[in-house]
Amino acid sequence: MLADEHCVRVTRASERVTDSGRDTLLSQLPDWRVVTRDGIERLERVFRFTDFARALEFTNRVGALAETEDHHPAILTEWGRVTIGWWTHVVGGLHRNDFVMAAQTDRIQPNTMS
Repeated sequence: MLADEHCVRVTRASERVTDSGRDTLLSQLPDWRVVTRDGIERLERVFRFTDFARALEFTNRVGALAETEDHHPAILTEWGRVTIGWWTHVVGGLHRNDFVMAAQTDRIQPNTMS
């Protein structure tokens, strides 16, 4: 299970996931989608909440998770929603770590979502 894995060290010599690998991993993350921003593929998901306080609480939980795994997302926190984007800067796209972190993010989502 992806959520049980941890991030591995990535270097410039590390490779991005292949197209078929991406599709296989993405099939385990039904609420995530691959988007391209600034020419870089990322995993992205919008989480919805009943208010800003719950959105901010979730943002902080994702931040703590990112620090624990030493892998950091783009986070946009707004009233009632948080958009999370995972990608691996050093490889300029998607690495298995991004899928692991998306699965871990799903695991920590609170039950107080709308």
